[in-house]
Amino acid sequence: MLETEITPNDLKWHSEIEAAQIVSNPNVINWNDEADLVVIGLGGAGIAAANEALDQGYSVIGIDKTSGGGATARSGGIFYAGGGTPIQKEAGVEDSVENMFNYLIQETGDIVKETTLKKFCETSAENTQWLMDNGVQFNSQYYQTKTSYPGAGYFLYHSDNSLVPSYMEKASPAPRGHRGYEEGPFKPIGVGGTIFYPLKKSAISKGLKIFPQTEARSLVISTEGRVLGIKALMLPSGKIAEKHKKLMSKAETFQMLIPQNMPGAFIPQFIGKIYVKRAQKIESNHREVVHIKANKGVCLSAGGFIFNREMVEENAPKYKDGMPLGTSHDTGSGIRLGQSVGGKTDHMNRVTAWRMINPPMAFAQGLVVNKEGERFGNEMVYGATLGDAMCEDHDGKAYLILDQELFAQAKEEAAAALPFQRDSARVLMYFNAKKRKTLPELSKIYHIPEDSLADAVKKYNAAARSETSCEFQKNSKDMKELKAPFYIMDISIDSAMAPLPCLTLGGLRVNEETGEVLNQSNVEIPGLYAAGRTAVGICSNIYVSGLSVADCIFSGRRIGQNLN
Repeated sequence: MLETEITPNDLKWHSEIEAAQIVSNPNVINWNDEADLVVIGLGGAGIAAANEALDQGYSVIGIDKTSGGGATARSGGIFYAGGGTPIQKEAGVEDSVENMFNYLIQETGDIVKETTLKKFCETSAENTQWLMDNGVQFNSQYYQTKTSYPGAGYFLYHSDNSLVPSYMEKASPAPRGHRGYEEGPFKPIGVGGTIFYPLKKSAISKGLKIFPQTEARSLVISTEGRVLGIKALMLPSGKIAEKHKKLMSKAETFQMLIPQNMPGAFIPQFIGKIYVKRAQKIESNHREVVHIKANKGVCLSAGGFIFNREMVEENAPKYKDGMPLGTSHDTGSGIRLGQSVGGKTDHMNRVTAWRMINPPMAFAQGLVVNKEGERFGNEMVYGATLGDAMCEDHDGKAYLILDQELFAQAKEEAAAALPFQRDSARVLMYFNAKKRKTLPELSKIYHIPEDSLADAVKKYNAAARSETSCEFQKNSKDMKELKAPFYIMDISIDSAMAPLPCLTLGGLRVNEETGEVLNQSNVEIPGLYAAGRTAVGICSNIYVSGLSVADCIFSGRRIGQNLN
């Protein structure tokens, strides 16, 4: 009997993934197709694994519930890289492997072995070149100021905390956010398609066979415990499949139209669910069972589980009120497939929560306090760092305080930002902000202790005037003395006008040299691999922009290089 953490019979399974099919002889299965590597989930990690395996001379079949892309294609198109990448060199930026490591270990902690993090840094420049060799384009236009996302025309920037003084003590700052570049529809904002679609095109040219609109339901394993292949449900190609594709596209459009925790969101969500139900009806009537044999291995790269609300509440309840980020297919299916054959999970409570308050820069020059009126960090840090502190240590509650001068400045800066940055800032200012003449009046709005808030403002103002040092090492040039009247904005996780995007970071434990999934005894499961957000990886402690995509490429290529 398999030793498992949880089984499909458990009430907390919350998945349609079925128990593994155990066979004494692989020939008892009527295999519909076969390949050396079968990839489940063609997002960033899956397409990287496919490309690398094909480069190594292996045959690859990729299956995906849609046509591929995953969260990578929906991302901002940032690839985190350093150590002297071709783009850094073109921009005249100095960086080294050691410097990159010294910075990243502050973010990763012990989430992976130091040897793994060092290899990630050592191969970073090569992975950048590999992307470029496979059709991905980058640009060396360097945005030097601290921001969560660079404006149009800039493609290299500080996508992390490297410009924050406390981090600079251990590593020299270097821009490592490489934004995908492409002439045409992606040019204005460099979305994730600039990274994914060239890789998909490259893999197809090398011989990748794709089964779209296909959903893995179980693994097939031998009595000795080796993964032999998969059982999947597939929509036959043709008019039915095209109709299903259109319905799911419409569903996704409506479901992403308004953040789920904003007023009125239930209307497009309801419409989206109607399209989903129509698509599901097609699935139930027309999907066929297929078995695909994996001669060398199966790669689990189906994303995280942020859209599986039951799994989120079970594993990461602090983030249940957050806005899911990714695709609606991030349901934990890859993780459950691994668990069904004894795979071990870890860090399932880790979620990145992006509380971005820059741009506009004026927001970051303000003061953030918790529900007790206490300041708890440097407002200039990357949004995920702020969001993590807010959710993990302060019950998901936080409030941004500005004065009239900063508020006016924020309006001007927002007008010059990219549309999605401009609009979110304006929603905060016009529908969330509340103005009061005094701090005691301000404190009453959200029942914040008056004395604590007054003390926080007093200390902040003293540091802004350079009379004292900031306890969180915020540079005085990034601070402004706050004067009445004051504005307060609720930026908590459950704030109706400040949705908090969330992405799960935990997953299956893997051998960090090969990508093989580990069982409950920390022994490799033969023929089973995991990558991206289905697995524990470089970014599973905390997120900085582009690090997940970089980990997808790193962990995906690792599988293609280590098939046995």
